[in-house]
Amino acid sequence: MSKTTLSLPAGYVDWLADIKQRIQGARQRAVLAANAEQIRLYHGIGLDILDRQRRQGWGAKVIDRLSSDLRNAFPEMKGLSPANLKYMRFFAQECPERLFGQQSADQLPWFHIITLITKLRDSTAREWYAREALQQSWGRETLALQIKAQLHLRRGAAVTNFEQRLAPAQAGLAAEILKDPYHFDFLGLGDEAQERDIESALMRHITRFLLELGAGFAFVGRQFRLEVAGDEFFIDLLFYHTRLKCHVVVELKASAFKPEHAGQLNFYLSAVDAQIKAPDDKPTIGLLLCRTQNRLVAEYALSGMEKPIGVAEYQLVRALPTPLDTSLPSIDEIEAELARDLSESV
Repeated sequence: MSKTTLSLPAGYVDWLADIKQRIQGARQRAVLAANAEQIRLYHGIGLDILDRQRRQGWGAKVIDRLSSDLRNAFPEMKGLSPANLKYMRFFAQECPERLFGQQSADQLPWFHIITLITKLRDSTAREWYAREALQQSWGRETLALQIKAQLHLRRGAAVTNFEQRLAPAQAGLAAEILKDPYHFDFLGLGDEAQERDIESALMRHITRFLLELGAGFAFVGRQFRLEVAGDEFFIDLLFYHTRLKCHVVVELKASAFKPEHAGQLNFYLSAVDAQIKAPDDKPTIGLLLCRTQNRLVAEYALSGMEKPIGVAEYQLVRALPTPLDTSLPSIDEIEAELARDLSESV
């Protein structure tokens, strides 16, 4: 028995696609609105707790009683534990206006907010990470990882010649996407590792590698073959950057930076521009990753290169920076800090 095919009226397919898009948009707006309402509720509860403790001298045990009473009244509702109520109070204390600088906290998920207020004491850094988390759509684990890696201190810190070799708009964006140093401690390699060992490990951990490189990098190939006048050459790592609209050639050196490294990379960029670059692509960019570098030597070397190149260090073994070790308050530490505020205001 054959299945009868329904004859669709003209324009039906486009109309269906439009309705689907509108439904998806409405659902997304509903989720965002619900999140904003939750953040406003939590902030309001936190302000109430702070106010009553400061004006009336209520102790920490009130939070335990409040949690119990609220959970009895709303058994289906999550987020009413004593620990979460204390985070609400800490949130209200740290962000009285419900803002991270110019960034509204209402746009962030609750656990992102907890991460920002417990792992960062500096308000400027909080604002930076809050903005990046929204723009890059970071999950909570990614946000915590980037804070731990001190991304805000490393982004845009590489030595480059972009201002001299790229159009102003392209130069600024290109410089912003590069870091110094790059952290490859997730590879599990020691400082004695050779270039091929590092390449192989990066490919095994390509997801973490792309996260460390930053948003917009798309992997093209490893040991990418080029042929010039019958001779073969192999690029360590080739990427395409979706925002810059250009290829990015990455060369790894298991040694200190030397001026001749820039010359070799300059040659690769010329070959990629001649053989691979599409007519509407922007000029290919090079990133030279070295074990160590002398910034002045790198600046001198890049000043004589025709192609846009950045030079940065990478670290295979890295200790957690001391400031971060001491900036992660526990619930007990938050309680102690708020208790001091209470005693000072009485």
